[in-house]
Amino acid sequence: MDFPTLISGGQTGADRAALDWAIANGIAHGGWCPCGRLAEDGEIDTRYHLRETPEADYLQRTEWNVKDSDATLIISLAPQLTGGSLATMELAAAHDKPCLHLSGLQDAPDNAPQLAGFLRKNEVKILNVAGPRASGEPEVAAFIQEIFNELLADWE
Repeated sequence: MDFPTLISGGQTGADRAALDWAIANGIAHGGWCPCGRLAEDGEIDTRYHLRETPEADYLQRTEWNVKDSDATLIISLAPQLTGGSLATMELAAAHDKPCLHLSGLQDAPDNAPQLAGFLRKNEVKILNVAGPRASGEPEVAAFIQEIFNELLADWE
């Protein structure tokens, strides 16, 4: 099984960490971002291969990424999801898409095998990655990259 394409909405924090990791590791990436390439830190850089939704609406972007993926992964340090991360999980359920939430309750080496099993079980070719913004969880980016590094090291 090939490593899945990673998509996200390009927001700071979890979204951008997944895209940065994909670029650094030669993994295909993409996704939808709001019209105007909106993010909490301004305009999303064009180095991220994102398409703009018709509206400058974070929820539209989130739903389109859920719909265009085989499954959604939400990574947070906090054990409970809130805000946009919770909305992502609800949209995945509404669209009958597999969704996995990994949190800081386990460290990256323990989260990676769970993610690998999820990807294989659901035969994921396109994985939507979501989670909190950098302003809400500044350390989430490093946590995500550590999980993906562990996953890639054991990928067949």
